Amino acid sequence: MKNRIVKPLALAVGMAMCTGVLAAPTAPFNVKELDTTRNACNDFNGFVNAKWIAANPIPADRTRWGSFDALREASLNVQHAIVEKAAKGAAHATPGSIEQKIGYLYASGMNEAAIEKAGFDPIKPTLSSIEGLKSSADIAAYIRDSYAKGQPVAFRFYGNPDFKDSTRQIAYAAQGGLGLPTADYYSKPDFEKIRAAYVAHVARTLELVGVSAADAEKQASAVMAFETRLASASLVPTELRQPENRYHYVSIADADKVTSHFEWASFFKAQHADVTAGFSLSQPKFFAEFDKMLGDVPVADWQAYLRFHAIDEAAPFLSKAFQQEDFAFNAQTLNGQKEMKSRWKRTLDSVEEGMGMALGQLYVAQTFSPASKARAQELVGNLRAAYKERIQNLPWMSEATKQKALEKWASFTPKIGYPDKWRDWSGLQIAQGNYFGNVEAAGKFNYDYMVAKIGKPVDRTEWGMTPQTVNAYYNAQKNEIVFPAAILQSPFFDAKADDALNYGGIGAVIGHEMGHGYDDQGSKFDAQGNNVNWWTDEDRKAFDARTDKLAEQFNGYEALPGKYVNGKLTMGENIGDLGGLNAAYDALQMALAKNPAEAQGKIDGYTQDQRFFLNWGRVWRGNIRPEAQLTLLNTDPHAPSQFRAIGAPSNMPAFAQAFQCKAGDKMVRDSDKQVKIW
Repeated sequence: MKNRIVKPLALAVGMAMCTGVLAAPTAPFNVKELDTTRNACNDFNGFVNAKWIAANPIPADRTRWGSFDALREASLNVQHAIVEKAAKGAAHATPGSIEQKIGYLYASGMNEAAIEKAGFDPIKPTLSSIEGLKSSADIAAYIRDSYAKGQPVAFRFYGNPDFKDSTRQIAYAAQGGLGLPTADYYSKPDFEKIRAAYVAHVARTLELVGVSAADAEKQASAVMAFETRLASASLVPTELRQPENRYHYVSIADADKVTSHFEWASFFKAQHADVTAGFSLSQPKFFAEFDKMLGDVPVADWQAYLRFHAIDEAAPFLSKAFQQEDFAFNAQTLNGQKEMKSRWKRTLDSVEEGMGMALGQLYVAQTFSPASKARAQELVGNLRAAYKERIQNLPWMSEATKQKALEKWASFTPKIGYPDKWRDWSGLQIAQGNYFGNVEAAGKFNYDYMVAKIGKPVDRTEWGMTPQTVNAYYNAQKNEIVFPAAILQSPFFDAKADDALNYGGIGAVIGHEMGHGYDDQGSKFDAQGNNVNWWTDEDRKAFDARTDKLAEQFNGYEALPGKYVNGKLTMGENIGDLGGLNAAYDALQMALAKNPAEAQGKIDGYTQDQRFFLNWGRVWRGNIRPEAQLTLLNTDPHAPSQFRAIGAPSNMPAFAQAFQCKAGDKMVRDSDKQVKIW
């Protein structure tokens, strides 16, 4: 099922620098933005960000606003110009070119009159198919055939490297099928009002296709009961952080024993998926319940569930009534968004979803130079050197485990800006004026592209993010760190800025991504990307003791009245921040050692060490609506930004030294309370 939960730009964030359209601000760091009425040693986030936050309220069409969001807006504006140009020139563009396809796709999404006239005609064949279901065998066939059209139903299916052999791509079937953010939303008292709002949303959605109010109410209750059963067999996000809960390799015959009403061989055949030896039935408990439901849930209830989700998935691409109902629940109720995004932004989202890498090809040509890529690669090299030294000097780790950690360090693959080779879009057919048809065609094309990789060697050159994405990531199974072009700009990197700002921004982010290779999840994968244990038992216990302390620290941060950060859920990002900021600080000292004059001087009244931490804090400036914050506390592996600004520095004596903090200040932890991992 779709997931429109508004998430912070996941850090896994990247580094920074860009040229051309996305120019950096004139001043690398404006000290007038600092709130000097606050004490940096007690309220560091407020000291750095309070004035900016007060002067930059959250726009009505957003649920949050901060450094990342401002960068994303800049990226969107560049993309907007690109797709507008493509739309205007599509009729005269080279037939079959990505410019023409992007132009037709975008123009069809902007044709509101045609979309309104179509109403919900585009999904009537699907609704008719659901209406014709008579048995559990029919339902199983419907799910199978929906997937073959690139339309996921009831669970998730995808290709990914094998956890035990990262050189080959295998199939994964995983839990899914829920309309609310996590399984907890179906049972915990905290979400009672959201459950009621969801049932009302389901009913209103069904009424939009002609279901009577009374019948819609009955079907909505059936949908809630149905999803509650699925939720009861689903793992929550903290459990899904464990690799062993995401991988369960079985033969097709053994999988059929779990799901006697759902035949996997016929499913894979319909998908044209190369699955013969086996696949990962990742959460067997979920699929056992899914199978029981195929056997004992009345067909009418299955129809209600399938009907609602067919409409819900299509809603953003149908007429205004469907778009508005979708917005009212998924954006307003769940996340507190005040106004719907502009039509062009919503259409651009569809282009990004359907042809994002093709759009990235046009984006990079306009915004990212080879010189920028070379400079970014140089900075990655500097941080790698600093991280290696930190691993070598760890006092709590044995030499045997250090050697394995260094093997992993040596095999990191950095990817900067954009892929070395671009994807082929020649098989995608995009027509003029048919928005829903174009979205469906792109979805099917991308699904088939994914399925075709199953059973083949893993392509380690492929990217999991588009160049225009303001984000970055680490992939444990490829042991790679990836920094798209759009994140490579100020405040992360600015060629005009001093070393302190660049290391406090880009440096910390590079280090953060490397740190994911050694966090609570990444540390369970080796240098080749295989899920194997490369630790001694004593070293693992020492690591767990340190990460438990970090979880305890973040458990103490109150994000909303009575609502605290989940230190286990956010563990990986917090480990990345802590190790990354320490490595970046070390790299800064190495750089300053080569330039003593810069090391001893001040800029705008602040030392290099102070400016390093100030820029780290600036990266995390932002504000968020309480509804969105509540959703993220339960779903997102990233701690709220204000706590990321202070969490890692509060564990570093270098911060206290930089700002001359004293024992007892909030940013100064006693030595036995400080967490030191990497």
